[in-house]
This record gives sequence, C-alpha cells and structure tokens, in this order.
Amino acid sequence: MEFSSKLLENAVYEIAQLPGIGKRTALRLALHLLKQPKAQTERLTGALEKLRNQIKFCTSCHNISDVALCEICANPKRDHSIICVVEDIRDVMAIENTGQYRGLYHVLGGKISPMECVGPQDLTIVSLVEKAKQGNINELIFALSSTMEGDTTNFYIFKQLENITIKTSTIARGISVGDELEYADEVTLGRSILNRIPFENAIKAS
Repeated sequence: MEFSSKLLENAVYEIAQLPGIGKRTALRLALHLLKQPKAQTERLTGALEKLRNQIKFCTSCHNISDVALCEICANPKRDHSIICVVEDIRDVMAIENTGQYRGLYHVLGGKISPMECVGPQDLTIVSLVEKAKQGNINELIFALSSTMEGDTTNFYIFKQLENITIKTSTIARGISVGDELEYADEVTLGRSILNRIPFENAIKAS
C-alpha cells in the first residue's frame, strides 16, 4: 500500500495494530478522522490519553474503575456473599447486561493456557483464594468460557479451595462448548447464571 504522506502512513500503521482492523479499514478510519472537525479528533485523542493514564483497577475485584474501589464492589445493595469468577472485564459487562445477577465479581485477567505461557501465577487466583479464606463468601460461580483453557482454570481454582468450606457452582451449559462468554446473547447468558449447577456435577459430566 503506497502512501503520499508519511504522517498518514504512520497513523494507518498504528490504527491497524488494533484487533480486527486491517490496513484498508485503518486507512478508511484515518481518512474519516481527517474529514472531521479538529475538535472532534482532539476529543478522541484526549479520551484515549485519559483512559491510558488515569484508568485504575479495582483493589477488590480487579475490574476497571475510575477510583480504587469500583462501583459494583462499593454498592451496598449488591450481594457481597456471592462472587462470579470471570476471565476479563468484557465478561463483567456481558453479565451485567443480562440484569440477572446481583452479586460481586472477580476478574482473573485471563485463563490458564500453557500454549500461551499463561500460568496460575499470571492470574489473580491468589487474591481470590484469600477472599474465600476470609469466610465472608458463601458461593463462587465459575463463569469462564467453556473451552479447555476455561475448564482447566475452573478446576485449578476448585482444587485450591478444597480445604475451604464454600459452595462452588458453574454457569449452566446454555453457552455452547467452545464459546466465549462475551459473545453469548443476554437471554442465554442470564439463564445460564440463574440455572447454575454445583461445580462437582460439572466435573462428573465432563
């Protein structure tokens, strides 16, 4: 792809680094921004700069937040005795959109994947187990995607909780095997949360 401007080429290259965006799409976006009022482009770059420099991660659940403790964890109307364990922030958004869950979350930051060199030490599993040891949690809901890596992560956490008295459950398999949670429709995901099953039963069924 030939460019008449090095500035345009650099912008296209950087935009193309975003997931799911090729060079042609990046070029369309760059040219679109050039056609917009300068103030609009400045608002976009300002928002991205603030996002990168000012965003925080909740000290309790590791969700993104503007303050130390996210709005979900700080909400006294949520059920603080139930924690839904998810892979990343997008899963929190997906479950919240169902309107069927009123507990708290714990964001692992990924899932165990030897192929991608991601081990338990790379996730927030230690802080999750520490929460469970405190005795204030009645139930952990495993809501990771139904893939081999997701199931491996679920089982690893389950084994870490063996000596702790706590109920563990997993979302019902309304989510197809191999599907990522964030792509499930809200009705299916909501029903999967409501119809969750004991994790021990999920192990026997697999």
